[in-house]
Amino acid sequence: MANIFDLPPFPAVAIEGSADRFPVGRIFCVGRNYAAHAREMGKDPDREPPFFFAKFAQTLVPGGGTIPYPPATGDYHYEAELVVAIAREGAAVAVEGALDLVYGYAAGLDMTRRDLQAVAKDLGRPWDNAKNFAFSAPIGTLRPVANGGHVTAGAITLTRNGVERQRGDIADMIWDTAEVIAHLSRIERLLPGDLIYTGTPAGVGAAVTGDRLVVAIDGLSPLAVEIGPREEPFDAA
Repeated sequence: MANIFDLPPFPAVAIEGSADRFPVGRIFCVGRNYAAHAREMGKDPDREPPFFFAKFAQTLVPGGGTIPYPPATGDYHYEAELVVAIAREGAAVAVEGALDLVYGYAAGLDMTRRDLQAVAKDLGRPWDNAKNFAFSAPIGTLRPVANGGHVTAGAITLTRNGVERQRGDIADMIWDTAEVIAHLSRIERLLPGDLIYTGTPAGVGAAVTGDRLVVAIDGLSPLAVEIGPREEPFDAA
């Protein structure tokens, strides 16, 4: 018995100082995990526990580069994020042991169709069309914990065409990496190959064709993305 066709291989992320790559199975994202960004989005960060949404692994863009401006949107936003790579299985892990699951860290972007997200919020619908779409999860090179320890503090910035638009500190996350892992592992068993995008600081904004976005996090390789031409809406015929 054989499959009737072969699926494309799952994406994999480059690893600093190694020819090996980190294979990716799932992507989880944390919403509103910096107080200033939560307020920027009209929410009260003091009253909200961590919440999560997902992206397909196929939305990943390892190494960045040029990505198309997506169809069906006129308000395409950047969100710079620290990404955590999981290499050990864990369920209902304690905060004290949560970082033992971590393989490494990278700079990432959670690209968002903000107008579609606003419509979904107004109608009480899921955010899938706004968050989980092709090329929406660029990621830089992973730095293993063994090479530089855990990322618990340090500047995270995003520049758009050389002008700084986002700045925060990893230490300013409402829920730190260990807490995020512990909470997520209580609602979903974490597996090797999982990525967790840990939220974005204030300053999110629109990107347009021709823009160059650069995410920099202290101690990690920067991630650079250029926004290409608009992808035309798919023909319904």
